[in-house]
Amino acid sequence: MFDIGLGELLVLGLLALLVFGPDRLPSAASSAGKFVARARETLGQARAQISQSSDLGSVGDDLKSLADLHPKRMLSSLTEPVSESRPAAPKENPPPSSSPVDPNAT
Repeated sequence: MFDIGLGELLVLGLLALLVFGPDRLPSAASSAGKFVARARETLGQARAQISQSSDLGSVGDDLKSLADLHPKRMLSSLTEPVSESRPAAPKENPPPSSSPVDPNAT
């Protein structure tokens, strides 16, 4: 989470020692640790309460049903595979239609 090396930790420790002094530094560190523990507990409870109140299972089902509406999936469900027992009908060439473009024109 935080990319703090050993040098930075030593500087922070010396700064805390200068600000709080050697007498109050252990109690300040204890208070900070208790605060962090309470903050983590509160965030965990909030996260659990949010996940309980929101029904994420139904959202997943809704997203799966939306995925079924993809055009390729819809077309593949409508088409039937051609059975190999019956021969495919030969395709007839359509009669040539008159083209609006004259191929002899230059």
